[in-house]
Amino acid sequence: MIGGILGILVLVWVYQTATKANVNNVVVWVMVCAVVYMASQFLLIGGSNYIIESMRASEGGEAYERDVLSIGDRKNVGGFQGSKGTFSSVFFELFPPLAGFLLVAFVRTKFVLKESLTKSNLFSGFGDMLKSIKESFKNPDNK
Repeated sequence: MIGGILGILVLVWVYQTATKANVNNVVVWVMVCAVVYMASQFLLIGGSNYIIESMRASEGGEAYERDVLSIGDRKNVGGFQGSKGTFSSVFFELFPPLAGFLLVAFVRTKFVLKESLTKSNLFSGFGDMLKSIKESFKNPDNK
């Protein structure tokens, strides 16, 4: 859910940036960034699940065998309790969307805008986009 919301915001950000910069093929760049974001999500979430399952398998010994089709709840049991478990759970939940955001920011800066990689260039326009979204909720009749 967090990844989906962040993905939509990132694609709106790329679209607004590309239209303000008068870039040719705006829709193509938005699609490229969408593919980059989704591919990073696919790989990183799969990797996170693999790491979590291998950590659980090492705790359970021979008795732990998770069926591929099992969609059971992955509750915080075993090594995922306490502060270390909380940190691990939060990290594995938030890292894929944030890494996808950083990859899209890299593609946007280096290939869409053709600017140097600096902190201000990577994240420029994101705050303005959030402000414009906030203003659109305040004044829905403003055109």
